[in-house]
Amino acid sequence: MLPLVLNLKDRLAVVIGGGPVGRRKASTVLAAGGHVRLICLEPRPAEMSDPLLDWRTETYSADHLADAALVFAAGPAELNAQVVADARARSLWVNAASEPAQGDFFLPATVRRGDFMLAVSTGGAAPILTQTVRAQLETQFDEMFGVWVALLAELRPRVMERSADAEQRRNVLTRLCQWEWLERLRREDRNTVRGAMCAEIEAIIGERGV
Repeated sequence: MLPLVLNLKDRLAVVIGGGPVGRRKASTVLAAGGHVRLICLEPRPAEMSDPLLDWRTETYSADHLADAALVFAAGPAELNAQVVADARARSLWVNAASEPAQGDFFLPATVRRGDFMLAVSTGGAAPILTQTVRAQLETQFDEMFGVWVALLAELRPRVMERSADAEQRRNVLTRLCQWEWLERLRREDRNTVRGAMCAEIEAIIGERGV
């Protein structure tokens, strides 16, 4: 298995199946900024109102896979087998909900905190275990972790601008990635911690105006 993080922004994923599994797959792609074409026999639920979701109440055909970047087979087992075969014939990556081993990739259980993401997978062998591990990770990596990552994203360009020395930049960024900053965010407000991080940058680089 090769773990990857895909940028699906403005890319099309085709989901076959409008049940709970198919809707979850569609929501995951939409949350990642992708477009979804969902094919099923069920009417579109009112809550599935995202404008990037093209819900089609139609009988599946291989033509529905046109222009897809990824395919999710989330219908009955027999239909999924056909979708997998059609996707493979078009050299498309496909996820098979009913028989994970028949597909090309798995969706891991994830913990998201802003731009920070943890992914847990057993390669389809034990999906319930991945959910259990995720529940434990959610308690360890709280919402403040996302705030910390956002601060690092904000301050990193300033570090790069203030210093032309690669080793010095690395030292500064390593210092800002120490766990103590997360602990401070859990005790203090964001602006206070941001000011302390800026002071740390100034102390190491030795320049004003950070």
